Amino acid sequence: MTRHKAVAISSVLLSLSAVAVATPAIGDTGPKPPAAVSVAKASASAQHTERVVTAIERSAHTLKSTDPEGGLRDLEALGRMVGSAKVVGLGEATHGSRDFFRMKHRVFRYLVEEKGFRSFSLELPWSSGVRLNEYVLDGKGDLDDIAREEFQGSYRIWNNRDYLDLIAWMRDYNLRHPDDPVQFIGDDMGYAGPELYERVTDYVSRRYPQLLERVTDLYRGLAPVTDAGTYGEEYFKLPLAERRERAERTRQVYELLRQQRAVTGADQQEHVWMVQHARAIHQMARGMAFDFDDEEQVAEMMRLRDQVMAENVAWWRKHTGDRILLSAHNTHVSYDSFDARYPKTQGAFLRDALGNDYVSIGFSFYRGAFKAFGTADNVMRTYRVGAAEPGSNEDTLDKARQDDYILDLRTAPEPARAWLDKERVTWNIGAGWPDPVKYTTALGRAHDILIHLHDVEATTYLGAP
Repeated sequence: MTRHKAVAISSVLLSLSAVAVATPAIGDTGPKPPAAVSVAKASASAQHTERVVTAIERSAHTLKSTDPEGGLRDLEALGRMVGSAKVVGLGEATHGSRDFFRMKHRVFRYLVEEKGFRSFSLELPWSSGVRLNEYVLDGKGDLDDIAREEFQGSYRIWNNRDYLDLIAWMRDYNLRHPDDPVQFIGDDMGYAGPELYERVTDYVSRRYPQLLERVTDLYRGLAPVTDAGTYGEEYFKLPLAERRERAERTRQVYELLRQQRAVTGADQQEHVWMVQHARAIHQMARGMAFDFDDEEQVAEMMRLRDQVMAENVAWWRKHTGDRILLSAHNTHVSYDSFDARYPKTQGAFLRDALGNDYVSIGFSFYRGAFKAFGTADNVMRTYRVGAAEPGSNEDTLDKARQDDYILDLRTAPEPARAWLDKERVTWNIGAGWPDPVKYTTALGRAHDILIHLHDVEATTYLGAP
């Protein structure tokens, strides 16, 4: 496997990257219309855009700040839009812009303080989420150490000042509200840490000692003994047959535990969690058991990944009862995929499972900066893009008199409603850059609500380049 291919696949496990080949540009063909006709069409188009912008301005709610420590009154409109939803997906148009992360912190704070939300979910491995939740709930460990150890490989982009500020706020909230805490979830499948293997094996030794030898044998050699980043790189290099054999072993442990029946009460609760830990281990192994040199297999893996993330969030909702803010890329929280490599999104799976109890919020921006992996060398850098392309979603959105605003796409008046239902070029920047693909989406079919920011800046990255 070439270095470029490995970097691309690593990035695609987090989100979009330059794994696809750019679609060739289509040149002009056929006779051109007379100049007078072209001018008339341009004038009609400009008038239509003006009407769309006017409709957006009438229904948009001005956003005063992305500062998580500021007042929250301007988010009351968002609260009404969210309504009684149990899970709210909040996207991002890049994986490395400070303003998206700070706004997520601000929205979560509002949802916790005003709407009773109690869990924050991130596209991060389940086992990493377990460690962070122990920190958030009980202060176990050091946040900087956990971030350095868990935010590795394709997840190292989360090791930034803004996310650590959010997690520190969660810990502080719990110190002030010990009887009504907030929690942290990692819903992704990209890594299973050694703690999960230890928890499952220790549980089996206590509750089902007759299964211990079998489980120990099936898990033999699978738990990571290196750091998370190195483990991921080495796993990708394993022969496909070996990766598939590992997935079969983790499946057998998961099925063995599922077949057991705990008695009642605390025993039953512990059993439910240990089955979920075993499932998370299997999710990782199953996700790695695809042929990454086969484009159809990569698409199947991405479908599985979004399904897994949705299932883990729905599981958490079922077993904790918490209302959840789900943080991910726009691509994942949306209903319609922005990319053929994503056959079905996390948002679509959650809508199937939860119906109207799931609400999707997308982010858009006009111009700005972000952190991303270099797709040629996997080095983290700051990149900047200029004004959005004329005719793009963001170009029209930014013509509104409000710089930053919240828009309910479901209730937008005509002609904005019709405009939102048409597919156009859009900013859709994932973990890797540069990306040769030009993405398109119909915002009204992708999300329920949109937060538009005029300008964004790159986050402060704390990890290794």
